[in-house]
Amino acid sequence: MAQEREASDPGLRGDPVVEEGWEPPIVAFDFDGTLTVRDSYTAFLKWRTPAIRWWLGGVRLLPAALAYLIHRDRGRIKAAATKVYLGGVSRERLEADARRFAELHSRKLLRPDAVIAWKRWRAKRVKLVIVTASPDVVVAPFARGLAADGILGTPLSYDAQGRVTGAFASPNCRGPEKVVRIRAAYGDDVEVKAAYGDTSGDTEMLAMAAEPYFRVFTGKP
Repeated sequence: MAQEREASDPGLRGDPVVEEGWEPPIVAFDFDGTLTVRDSYTAFLKWRTPAIRWWLGGVRLLPAALAYLIHRDRGRIKAAATKVYLGGVSRERLEADARRFAELHSRKLLRPDAVIAWKRWRAKRVKLVIVTASPDVVVAPFARGLAADGILGTPLSYDAQGRVTGAFASPNCRGPEKVVRIRAAYGDDVEVKAAYGDTSGDTEMLAMAAEPYFRVFTGKP
């Protein structure tokens, strides 16, 4: 992966040199299932959790899993998993673990045909943005490795000591929330040149793109 750089949302890289007053359009990529072959957050949680704690955590999550069958709110069950597996972890430790996870697993997770498409867009005058429901702290190292121009994900909430609370700092970045986040970051009149997704959680983002692509990547590492 490319050398990591410190950056803040929405820009992980500097804007390209353009004419004064002109903003390049964005190309939005969903992450899990689109750029990757599986859910990166689940893989991350399992990777950093010892086997016994992983299975005990699954037992603790049974009530949340049963409740999900009724409310079908993915954000709620993801928050429950975050509290079980990451509650009390310091932000610094979490960021370090996320960097290490990306270093070890990027080649196993990223779809080769998706990366090829990403690189084709990289050669054009656009901003490449990852828009994902996964926590931004976990996806950020992958985004830096891909030289993304921005990442919009679900931010975790931290307490006064900088430890994970298990809640989210904003709504789960899925469905209509993806559009809300894109417009908040790039303006209501943002031009979305293309968007890529693979689930119903990407429907609204795809609808705002001039070129919507649904489940076009099938490659495996």
